[in-house]
Amino acid sequence: MSAGEETKPVSEVRELLRELILGREDPQGFFCMCVSLLGDADTRRLFLDLIKPLSSEYEHLHSQLTSVFLEYFSKDESEELELALTLSLYETKQIDPEDKLHNSDHQHHVPRSYKTYADVRTESSGADGSVVPENQPTAKCTLDTEVHKTRNAIKHINGDKITKSQKRRLRKKQHLLKNPSGPRPVVLWFRRDLRMWDNPALIGCLELGAPVIPVFLWNAMEEEGPGVTMSTGGASKYWLHQALVSLKRSLEERGSHLVTLKAEPSSLTALQGLMDETGAASVVATALYEPWLKERDDALWETLEKRGVTCHIYHSYCLRDPYTVSTRGVGLRGIGSVSHFMSCCQQNPAGGLGSPLDAPTTLPSPSAWPQGCPLADLGLARMPRRKDGTVIDWAVDIRKTWDFSEEGAHTHLEAFLRDGVYRYEKESCRADAPNTSCLSPYLHFGQLSARQVLWAARGARCKSPKFQRKLAWRDLAYWQISLFPDLPWESLRPPYKALRWSSDHAHLKAWQRGRTGYPLVDAAMRQLWQTGWMNNYMRHVVASFLIAYLHFPWQEGYRWFQDTLVDADVAIDAMMWQNGGMCGLDHWNFVMHPIDAALTCDPCGTFVRQWCPELKALPDDLIHKPWKCPTSMLRRAGVVFGDSYPERIVIDLEERRAQSLQDVASVRRRFRQFVDQRSGCDLVPVPSRLVQDALGSMEDIVKHEKNGFLLPVITRMEFKHQSEDPDRQDNPYSAVLKGYVSRKRDETVAFLNERDFTASVMCESAQRRERLERDSCLLEGLPRPTASRGGARRTQTRDPYSKVPGGVAVPRK
Repeated sequence: MSAGEETKPVSEVRELLRELILGREDPQGFFCMCVSLLGDADTRRLFLDLIKPLSSEYEHLHSQLTSVFLEYFSKDESEELELALTLSLYETKQIDPEDKLHNSDHQHHVPRSYKTYADVRTESSGADGSVVPENQPTAKCTLDTEVHKTRNAIKHINGDKITKSQKRRLRKKQHLLKNPSGPRPVVLWFRRDLRMWDNPALIGCLELGAPVIPVFLWNAMEEEGPGVTMSTGGASKYWLHQALVSLKRSLEERGSHLVTLKAEPSSLTALQGLMDETGAASVVATALYEPWLKERDDALWETLEKRGVTCHIYHSYCLRDPYTVSTRGVGLRGIGSVSHFMSCCQQNPAGGLGSPLDAPTTLPSPSAWPQGCPLADLGLARMPRRKDGTVIDWAVDIRKTWDFSEEGAHTHLEAFLRDGVYRYEKESCRADAPNTSCLSPYLHFGQLSARQVLWAARGARCKSPKFQRKLAWRDLAYWQISLFPDLPWESLRPPYKALRWSSDHAHLKAWQRGRTGYPLVDAAMRQLWQTGWMNNYMRHVVASFLIAYLHFPWQEGYRWFQDTLVDADVAIDAMMWQNGGMCGLDHWNFVMHPIDAALTCDPCGTFVRQWCPELKALPDDLIHKPWKCPTSMLRRAGVVFGDSYPERIVIDLEERRAQSLQDVASVRRRFRQFVDQRSGCDLVPVPSRLVQDALGSMEDIVKHEKNGFLLPVITRMEFKHQSEDPDRQDNPYSAVLKGYVSRKRDETVAFLNERDFTASVMCESAQRRERLERDSCLLEGLPRPTASRGGARRTQTRDPYSKVPGGVAVPRK
């Protein structure tokens, strides 16, 4: 083969070598591809030179490839090649004792040199693959014997005609057997990145060229955080358990294993013990953004680095790392809005988003696995027991609703981008139709990366800007919690701490259980309890009802959501509940009315009928307000207030809403130091990091003598007007949402009501006339008149409405 002819195959082999280093190809497959591309003669001549760069940083790969090469050509080689082959095979035939303990269907062959870093193990593998106690000198005697053979072989062939490279190779084999110094393992600490695809931390482990030990540590006290944060509730912990089961299966398919550990008394202690047991030199993990977990991680990384352990931290975000986003050059106005955040990300210099990473086909395993504990011992999916010993399986509906695997996450994403995304822009608010992606649990636990979802959304046929914008909201939440570490439990707007809140626990329990007497709210809360999820629009509905109409603080709703949502995320939930509770960096410019909002999200009552079956017999126009139904209609439908369905816990919604608005105006008048006199906006204390970033735009910041620097934030126009004119009854900026009703929808509804009313009056008149004729015949002794046939039916045979974009109800032809 000429030099020109061998250029292309050699370049292809080098491309395959890169895939091997990244873990996307195994040594056996790599060698087969080299033989296919180069042929036997050129493989014999070029292969060792091509893999020579691996000998410095990826010594274990170099050893495995050399073994495969020698085994393939051993039949035609001289005595020294046969000896080298014997030594190479000895290195790879050690059997991992954990494979026997776990009853694996297949044995994983690993280089002998990894065994040195499991010196605290009580068992080791013998030369014949049997498990023997480590205090017996079987392995050591075998190792010394092989070293002796190698030394004699070198002396024996010194007088023969062999090249210097062959001598050097044999001496290197002798050195490796006498002082096994292969690459030290790396610990891959899984936290909320439970996936194989597009996992930078996982690929980073492979680039280190060392055996990978995947671990999951659980310490309930550390995860929960201080105070009443409720970081991990029952529903999210159950999802985490199922996601770990799926992750463990995915790792085993790639020749690896997930080690689960109960990190007691702390994660630092557990990691230090893991380092001592395995001899690992590096820890790779993905960053967490909760303030108490970040504080723990910072102290943990510092301690490990003092011990000589290298820590590699990766980030999982969509636009930018929240800790690197600066407001310099952008200003601070609108700091709570997603538009301002996206502007900051665009102004800050950064590299491109990059394309998602493929999942590795195999993972290098250590020769001995550290001791762990069964996943069930972590207590993530613990079910309560009754006094008689029976188990209360409260998660049965959650299991029926969700696919917890990474494959299920990709299926959800593909199905949404193929169908649901076309309705997402205008119909994502619908509760009676699957127009949302349902990807939030997969994003929270890292079974889908934000970059992967954004990349897929940009490549879909329908590129929904609204859907892509939702991913920016996620990064905004992490940015806010990095700026305001007290976000999960402290109101950011100081005046609203003085608001008068209700203490009626009966009303709070009714809201939690879906027994408020308002069908839309009850249906949403029951869906949350049974499936662990509800769409974003319905979350706004139930939050507005709790805060604006029941007068409960946002912390009550936040804690309940954290306990019952499978996608419970501290940063996102705290941000949204504070914004809804008038205490965050932003104000919702709407308040959902529990009845009128149904015109948008459930116009035909399908959603209410699904989750409140006791109301399914009521007509569409009254199912959202059953208290207006006639007694006879309720009796026919089987609805008994206080028995089958609860009475309304609050009656006058307008009065409750007006009282909430007056309380806000009163607090703003009492705490004028936290109200900007120029704009009327609320003021919040500025973190020191923001003050440093905003040195070029200090005109946005108000200096207060006692409170330091204060920043004007987005404030609802309704509050500004109420503070200026508290005695005025009608507020032109009322934020109550009456539903997205268009003129076309009004005309359609009016036409249908008129037609139905006329038909009902005609039918009732005909029935009255027939009844009078029948009574008259009975009085006069005449035969009963014949009943008419083919009369019009009162009951409709099918739903007369069809769903169209915009939620406009039109009659079917």
